[in-house]
Amino acid sequence: MLGPTVSVIVAAYNAMPYLTRCITSVAEQTIGRDALEVIAVDDGSTDGTAAELERLAKEYPGLLRVVRQENSGGPAAPRNKGLDLARGTYVFFLDADDYLGPEALERMVAAAEGNGTDVVLGKMVGVGGRQAPTSMFRRNQPKTDVFSSRVYWTLSPMKLFRRELVERHGLRFPTDLATGEDQPFVAAAYLHASGISVVADYDCVFWVMREDENNLTRRTSGAEPRLRYLARMVEFLVENVPAGPNRDHLALRYLTVEVRTLVRSHLPLEPRESQHKTLARLAEIIDPLWHEGMNDRLVAMARLRLHLIRHRMLDEVLELARFEEESERSDVATPVLVEGGRAYARYPFFRDPARAVPDACYDVTDQLGTRHHVHRAELRGTTLHLAGHAYLHRVETRDVTTHLLLRERNRGTEYRLPVTHTPTPHLGTDEDHGRYTYDHAGFDATVDLATAANGTPLPDGLWDISLTIGTQGITREVRIGSKRAEHLPGTPTTHLLTGLGDQPRAVTLYTTKPHGNYTLDIGENKHPVRRHLTLDTPRWSAGEPTVLVIEGHNTLATYPENALTAVLTGPDATTVSFPAVPVARTDAFALHIDLRHLTPGLWRGELRLGPWSVPLPPLPQDAPPTKWRHHGRHWYAKPETNRNGKQLTVRIGRVQPVRGLLRRLKALKG
Repeated sequence: MLGPTVSVIVAAYNAMPYLTRCITSVAEQTIGRDALEVIAVDDGSTDGTAAELERLAKEYPGLLRVVRQENSGGPAAPRNKGLDLARGTYVFFLDADDYLGPEALERMVAAAEGNGTDVVLGKMVGVGGRQAPTSMFRRNQPKTDVFSSRVYWTLSPMKLFRRELVERHGLRFPTDLATGEDQPFVAAAYLHASGISVVADYDCVFWVMREDENNLTRRTSGAEPRLRYLARMVEFLVENVPAGPNRDHLALRYLTVEVRTLVRSHLPLEPRESQHKTLARLAEIIDPLWHEGMNDRLVAMARLRLHLIRHRMLDEVLELARFEEESERSDVATPVLVEGGRAYARYPFFRDPARAVPDACYDVTDQLGTRHHVHRAELRGTTLHLAGHAYLHRVETRDVTTHLLLRERNRGTEYRLPVTHTPTPHLGTDEDHGRYTYDHAGFDATVDLATAANGTPLPDGLWDISLTIGTQGITREVRIGSKRAEHLPGTPTTHLLTGLGDQPRAVTLYTTKPHGNYTLDIGENKHPVRRHLTLDTPRWSAGEPTVLVIEGHNTLATYPENALTAVLTGPDATTVSFPAVPVARTDAFALHIDLRHLTPGLWRGELRLGPWSVPLPPLPQDAPPTKWRHHGRHWYAKPETNRNGKQLTVRIGRVQPVRGLLRRLKALKG
């Protein structure tokens, strides 16, 4: 008999009243109960957990299996017990405080099966103030690994694991760690996995902060338990990942997240006599991971913190922790010193001769935030007009050297164009309590597309629009458009422009998705002209039987005057044109095709706009022919079906009275 698809393992200790929602969320999964088994391990609870598990087992017979054991002091032992009993193709660990979105397991199993992956991360959502990880859930990732993604920044076990992977490598949770026991298990699974999937477009796991804050992962306190698992994980990385960029990538988690938490949340609470020992032990533990070559990967605050830890500067470490907390509570960013084209944050001990901390620990040049706003963005003829402001956060706008940058997305071709710098009095007063002002951050750019490519027209391509913001010798590039005035639409505007070559060219100014930055599409790379031309079904004019009327819409922003015409092509490639007539200052137009201008034969119609054309739609199949008298002769026009049935096709001819009479006589004799 085949086993279940997923074994859900729930470690429960004094989990009421959260346990009920947890188990119910599994029972109601859209994957179906036939595909599930739930193994709940009661780790010696002393509240109503045992009784509630008994009740739930009766409510969900055949689904929920309850195991009881003496309290083990942590979640490792009950999870291991669940693993020993699991029969599913996959296992999923769910803490009794948390719960699943209805489609969570169905979506995660589909990701594993569809991509051949061994581990699947489902998007986590914090509940009740609990902070869930976010950096790895910015987009779906069908198949990735720990070295080319941010998945290593979540090492909680609330993930889907292929059980064959777990058993093949003998993975279990270490029972000798009071906290962090999940990290060795998950890290090893990551490294051994054939691939890792990320489901980011659905809320899979709801991570709950209990009202009593007594979550399994929050019971232990003090630095010592965290030093123990940190040492274990550093040893794991050194043994399993060769020195180099891959190890450095994983090490960043510990050198930033773990170290920061330990020195800010635990070290200050220890007695003075043990603080020195803790700091020395921390310095020893992280020493194999941190080297100077990693500094470019670290923000300045992390560099400074690690420098102080390495040199066992306890008082300075504690002062820096207080400074960080105060800065986070404040609405004012730390001031910077700009010198020699670099920016240095004025963090504690900056250029203090008694501490002699290197300037590199304070260098925030690459971390400087950019601010911009666009209040004008429009095409008029072949000229692109852009205006707004842009500056580097915390850097006074002196010696400004901002330029506009056009870069072709696929080829990388660049053109740097000048802007006019404009004053922006009082800019900056709405942030940092007005401490920093940016009086010369304005820009006004006028770009002639006919000469922007070193005196020649910009070639076809997707031209991303950026600014290189320069001030006091520091330059940062930023895409523009995501911050713009409300009156500037995000919808594309397509123009057919002359003066950019022998033929009119399509130029579309649009904003990208999802970021909303401006790009010029020259040459219909993403915005075909024909999509802007729509035509209604033709009809005979009620008052003029010789006139065929076709109404339509042209949503182009601009196009050459009188260029929109209906063209009918007849015998011997003869063509007759009929100009479009605008309707009431809208994007609507009408075509009036007077058939008296056509000679006998078969005629096909199309709408032309410069080099672009679309077929005129055919008359309805039940449309009657029309007749008229011209120069004493009788004429007719009747619709005919062409090969594809999608183009207006009309046969024009003279009525032959004798032939008509013969046909009628023949019909009477028959």
